[in-house]
Amino acid sequence: MIDFTRARDRMVVSHLSRRGIKDPDVLEAMRLVPREAFVDPGFEEFAYEDSALSIGHGQTISQPYIVALMTERAEVQPGDTVLEIGTGSGYAAAVLSRIAAHVYTIERHAGLAKAAQRRFADLGYRNIDVRVGDGTRGWPEAGPFDAILVAAAGPAVPHALKEQLDLGGHLVIPVGPPEDQRLVRIARVNATTFEEQDLGGVRFVPLVGEEGWAEERTAPRVSSRLRPPPTLSEMIADAAEPLPDFDDPAFGRLFDRFAKQRLVLLGEASHGTSEFYRARAAITRRLIEAHGFTIVAVEADWPDAAAIDRYVRHRSPVARPQAPFQRFPSWMWRNREVMEFTEWLRGHNERKREADRAGFYGLDIYNMRSSIAAVLEYLDEVDPEAAAIARERYGCLTPWQNEPSTYGRAALNAGFRKCEEAVVRQCRELLERQLEAGREAGDDLIDAAQNARLVASAERYYRVMYYSGAESWNMRDTHMFETLRHVLNARGPDAKAVVWAHNSHIGDARHTDMGTARDELNIGQLCREDFPRETALIGFGTHRGHVAAASDWGGEMEVKPIRPSLEDSYERLFHEAQVERSLLDFSRDRMLREKLLRPRLERFIGVIYRPETERLSHYAYASLPQQFDAFVWFDETAPVTPLGPEHMEPGVPETFPFGL
Repeated sequence: MIDFTRARDRMVVSHLSRRGIKDPDVLEAMRLVPREAFVDPGFEEFAYEDSALSIGHGQTISQPYIVALMTERAEVQPGDTVLEIGTGSGYAAAVLSRIAAHVYTIERHAGLAKAAQRRFADLGYRNIDVRVGDGTRGWPEAGPFDAILVAAAGPAVPHALKEQLDLGGHLVIPVGPPEDQRLVRIARVNATTFEEQDLGGVRFVPLVGEEGWAEERTAPRVSSRLRPPPTLSEMIADAAEPLPDFDDPAFGRLFDRFAKQRLVLLGEASHGTSEFYRARAAITRRLIEAHGFTIVAVEADWPDAAAIDRYVRHRSPVARPQAPFQRFPSWMWRNREVMEFTEWLRGHNERKREADRAGFYGLDIYNMRSSIAAVLEYLDEVDPEAAAIARERYGCLTPWQNEPSTYGRAALNAGFRKCEEAVVRQCRELLERQLEAGREAGDDLIDAAQNARLVASAERYYRVMYYSGAESWNMRDTHMFETLRHVLNARGPDAKAVVWAHNSHIGDARHTDMGTARDELNIGQLCREDFPRETALIGFGTHRGHVAAASDWGGEMEVKPIRPSLEDSYERLFHEAQVERSLLDFSRDRMLREKLLRPRLERFIGVIYRPETERLSHYAYASLPQQFDAFVWFDETAPVTPLGPEHMEPGVPETFPFGL
């Protein structure tokens, strides 16, 4: 059960106070109004994330920070009379009503106005009047107003609203076309004089009305002289460095600027995109050949990666019950792109002394995917209903999973809880068998102290993993970081590592919804904290194409079309820059970096892709230049080629560890 009071308190601290909202009346109002009452049924869980949510009729409930910012900048005081344009769900009007003496609010959609009135009545907010009409004309008979707040962007500030502003009052309104809206504050100095202040870039729905945009949003109803502003996409196009072919040595050389770092973390926007794997391989080859990197650490189960490591470092193979990376999602590492890289790595190591050979290491030493497979096999046998719940919950392991419809299917039942002890015991036994096998094989990462640490903390890890909550994410990434640090120590004080993992793992979580809304951390954040001047975080992205992914945890791999990126996303900005393949180094253009700081949507596709609910399932807010040091872009991408019986071609060596 969600503690909404605690969630509101966290919202006020994390999203408002830390971002500069200081007015005590505004903070208290935001703490008092239950935002969960103003979102559609089923969306209550997401009420206190700092994001806009759809409320129908093409409208949204504004993110909490914007509501607080506009209220503070309007200088709303106790005793004021306030006009709001764009009632929407009624949330902003409710916040205003906890400060002002009376709030008048106008909504052009009758259905939204009626729903808002019902919410106000249910909450006992009796100092709010709602009208259905054209907000650009204001509410003259109720004026003048001490403050006017407009929750939609017009081509210019409506004259009628300025005239209804009282002397000394403030009008806060977004102005401009969809691609370049600015939040402005108008202060009325006297009967004819107004002062204007630019509060920064924003993104709102259009203000439709007599002094706003036409319904079809093609032209303003009033004449206005808006200068054609330089777009962010044009600035990206100027700053982006085009990328050559993967096989061109110049590709890898473009990343020499990061070689001085001890840790270079390379992301991916999906777990099934060929270009991401091939780019990471090209960058890694360069870092190994020219700059002495000896560790390739990947987001994979440790024992599976250990089999690859033995192959690439020319160590004796160890008998295994099956080839590595056979379990779901097998295509993530069992693909032709990885095979080609590991073949190159084996050839490179052949010319090196054993101590200097580059290794291939799995960071997930607790074997999350193997453990999940063991859980599902057990539950399938003893409680199929609990197994179905587990599959849904494991499909939501990704921290960007915000699709409310999944949580009803993932609600815990008594049978699920009863199986906890048995599956935790089973996972611990699996870990201990794998540790023993590693010791017998002479695995140089396993020593008595490491073994004892792993076994001692295993029970709590698997217990948390079984329920697959937010704590599971933090424990997993913390253990993966500790494994990376252990590998660095094992390879010596001068060892340098390349990490391959998803953007959600390697981008600094503190600058995404993960950290700000859910108190989640990740490897990228931990690396920056422990190696502050020795870490480079490089994200990857795409606009469209196809991806290898499943629809549910444990499902069959499918090749799915990637939907074109959403309008208010970083991906759309890069697409509109019209540079097909590029590297954007945020340190090389200070002005562009500053303009990109405002959080925007960013797409995250894991092993599960549900395009039918893409906005909620695969997008989260992030500040890209703070999340990453650089960003690699491929406008259109293709899926990885999995290695299965139907994909094998002549010439694949039988001794290759992926062999069937």
